[in-house]
Amino acid sequence: MATHRREGVERAGGIRLKDATGRWMILTTVLGSSMAMLDSTVVNVALPRIGRDLDTDLAALQWTVNAYMITLAGLILLGGALGDRFGRRRVFVIGVVWFAVASLACGLAPNDIALIAARALQGVGGALLTPGSLALIQSGFHPDDRAKAVGLWSGLGGVGAAIGPFVGGWLVDGPGWRWVFLLNVPLALVCVPVALRHVPESRDTSVPEGGRTGADGRRRFDVLGAGLGALALALVTYALIEAPNDGASPVVIGAAVAGVVLGVVFGRVERRRTDPMLPLSIFSSRLFTSVNLVTFCVYAALGGFMFLAAIQLQVVAGYSALGAGTALLPTTVLMLLFSAKSGELGQRVGPRIPLTLGPLIAAAGMLLMLRAGPGASYLTDVLPAVALLGVGLVTMVAPLTATVLASVDAGRAGLASGINNAAARAAGLVAVAALPLLARMTPEAYRSAPEFEAAFRRAMPMCAGLLVVGAALAWWQVRRPADDPALKRSEPRTSCAVGAPGLEPEPDR
Repeated sequence: MATHRREGVERAGGIRLKDATGRWMILTTVLGSSMAMLDSTVVNVALPRIGRDLDTDLAALQWTVNAYMITLAGLILLGGALGDRFGRRRVFVIGVVWFAVASLACGLAPNDIALIAARALQGVGGALLTPGSLALIQSGFHPDDRAKAVGLWSGLGGVGAAIGPFVGGWLVDGPGWRWVFLLNVPLALVCVPVALRHVPESRDTSVPEGGRTGADGRRRFDVLGAGLGALALALVTYALIEAPNDGASPVVIGAAVAGVVLGVVFGRVERRRTDPMLPLSIFSSRLFTSVNLVTFCVYAALGGFMFLAAIQLQVVAGYSALGAGTALLPTTVLMLLFSAKSGELGQRVGPRIPLTLGPLIAAAGMLLMLRAGPGASYLTDVLPAVALLGVGLVTMVAPLTATVLASVDAGRAGLASGINNAAARAAGLVAVAALPLLARMTPEAYRSAPEFEAAFRRAMPMCAGLLVVGAALAWWQVRRPADDPALKRSEPRTSCAVGAPGLEPEPDR
């Protein structure tokens, strides 16, 4: 078995939740993860105001969302591995500081180019702090308190996600959209000193089986794989976003072809390396592959919906930024209140039923959102749609996460979680890039209520269709983990990077 050394935490014990150190650790990890979580929920609400203030087109708004997602999705697995090697607290703190500095740059950006560049830097910081926050809890707390600590982290983080759209709308309508980003700076000023003073360092110095180490016996990092993956995503995203402006120009076609080619090269590199960021052998589990395909469909639909609905409510329905943010709140509240019960139900009935019904219910909610036109009533037009969407997400998200972790052997649970997280984020960025193109939105569509409404009506059935495809995949391919032949074979233990929101596997003792 691999051996592990923990700095600052005794091997036989760990931090107890009742101790001051345990409470400080919960505080700092929640603050850190909330920075990234808040940012992902509040920026969509601010997009129409950003576009008007910076006098930019729809493509720039798409890049404002996707520049962050590209670097985050491309580097999150590498970020988890860096924390395991160099110290989880150290990499977490670096990520928080990096994220805060990039947020400051976003808040001070004089134009759309500067804002997009700063958002890409934010994604790098997110890739460092996101996996680190949960890894610190999983590696630091006593086994008897670990589940409760993770529950507190998840619950408090969920509250942060729930209030994010409300806070974002209030900031946009009040002091201005720049404060959506500047808010991260005071959070970091609290988080970093607490982490340095109260959170013990931990790292994984195991020597994995399978030869995935360098000559010095220490783990190597697949920087080439991370770079190829991020660049492939960036090129494909560029082609999708710029196509409405430039059409089938040589630059757009060249970017699309280059992105696809780099994606193929990425797969070949990962297959041949002895230390891949993404070991393709993990996809020998048919269940794991199927659930990640379902994840891609679900989060592509959800990412496209969240991007367009926040604009629709403001530009077409006439809501304020605060009103639009508050209107979407029931979805998050339902998930916060009932996800645990949904996970228990999924354990009893198996993943197939919730992963089939959940996307279908969510699809119905997205179609109901077509009622949110000019002068839409919140109680009769918007609330039924977002409530039904929330019920669908409650039904499927917890069973989906549990099935991902159960679909591989225990030694790869952290890696499986990281891959699933990256797949969800990649799906969202592809949807944000592709939906305006498929719905035939012009670069100035968000400035015209009739034009945006027409495009929104074309886009929502596409999002619902993605959910139906996900439901069909789940019904056809997803079974209980025990029925997957790949899990009945003994697999060697491999080193893995943690990717939030999954849990790091319990180390060998």
